[in-house]
Amino acid sequence: MSDETKRRIERDTMGEMEVPAEAYYGASTQRAVLNFPVSGQRMPGRFVRAIGLVKWGAARANLELGALTEERANAIEQAAREVFEGKLDDHFVVDVFQTGSGTSTNMNANEVIANRAAELLGGGRGSRDLVHPNDHVNWGQSSNDVIPTSLHLAALLAIHEELRPAAELLHRELEAKAETFWDVIKTGRTHLQDATPIRMGQVFRGYAGQLERGLRRIDQAVAELEEVALGGTAVGTGINTDARFSARVCELVSAEAGVTIRESENHFQAQATLDSAVAASGALRTLAVSLMKIANDIRLLGSGPRCGLGELKIPEIQPGSSIMPGKVNPVIAESAIQAAAQCVAHDLALVQSGQWSVFELNTMLPLAAHNLVGNIELLAASCRNFAERCVRGLEATERGPESVEQGLSTVTGLVPLIGYDKSAAIAKEAAKTGRTVREVARDTTDLTEEQLTEGLDPFKMTRPT
Repeated sequence: MSDETKRRIERDTMGEMEVPAEAYYGASTQRAVLNFPVSGQRMPGRFVRAIGLVKWGAARANLELGALTEERANAIEQAAREVFEGKLDDHFVVDVFQTGSGTSTNMNANEVIANRAAELLGGGRGSRDLVHPNDHVNWGQSSNDVIPTSLHLAALLAIHEELRPAAELLHRELEAKAETFWDVIKTGRTHLQDATPIRMGQVFRGYAGQLERGLRRIDQAVAELEEVALGGTAVGTGINTDARFSARVCELVSAEAGVTIRESENHFQAQATLDSAVAASGALRTLAVSLMKIANDIRLLGSGPRCGLGELKIPEIQPGSSIMPGKVNPVIAESAIQAAAQCVAHDLALVQSGQWSVFELNTMLPLAAHNLVGNIELLAASCRNFAERCVRGLEATERGPESVEQGLSTVTGLVPLIGYDKSAAIAKEAAKTGRTVREVARDTTDLTEEQLTEGLDPFKMTRPT
């Protein structure tokens, strides 16, 4: 086959352009491919799904509003659905680092859908008369409202399909361990130093509480992301669109996607800023920081097994060393920590994207979509993996309970009986001599054995007196 037969000629307002013969995209997309050979990273697959769903809803709404013929609208709907279903992913070829409005990706979608729709109508790829990428697929829309709308929709889909189920799973596993470990006493630690006793179950209740609140923050983020820019077209004024268009598209897309989107009551802020995405990213960052704390605590509590804290036994899932036989490392916790660190870095990039909201448009929309959707998917995968391959298999050892009697901070239980100063003297003497608080108190105070037992009861110290 000759090179000539492998390519075809497409046209846009700047003239002719050669594109691969098998490609559904056209001239505008090909220009973007040539203009942005930057990273080799394409827009997230879930973002492509979202823009396909927006175009599907737009076609149906435009049919209802009389802007498209039934035959043309049906073909566009079918082509757009194929985009939503991931069947045309290979034809979305524009680099993430492109025009800041995402116009190249919007045109990539318009051209792919137009050419596929024309094919469905019996025409060939590039036959713009049957279905035009701008006049038909993009009718009533602008890149400036479609791209931020698709960003929000993609994030909502990722949260609904992946992050929320994964975070809920991790929350359940942590709650289950809190119950399992409730009667396991251990030494608490503040400033990395021994503190008063705490139940291992209380430690895990704290972790579960972090996830519970993280889920609440995600719900708040969802509420903000549900408000979308569609309907504002170029600068928020709604030029060249029917006033009924956006509300109808949002209604159609919501029913189809299983998540809710609604037209913004203020299109000027919706298109000129990324505030809702920045807020959502903040909720993700907080969840990532929570995950990092929990994973690191578990990693440290499981250190050892003989020369560390060793209060938890971490599941043995793979050899830990290429040189030290028998070594097992907390690899799942380390994986979660690295994923959390990446999420924090993504959040910084998204904050910087939000700062590039200038006049009536943000000009870092593709990067924002890349980082927001990527963060949601990364956090979801990490939460699920951490829950299933680490937390679920954790076991408490006897190390924690055995060390409580040796702890010096148990003397805090004697303060109500003999005061702070005398209690401090007992702790210092115990530290100096290597004896226990109980032994020193028995020799240096008038406390009865019953009072010592009551005052130094570690379980009593785990609740208010």
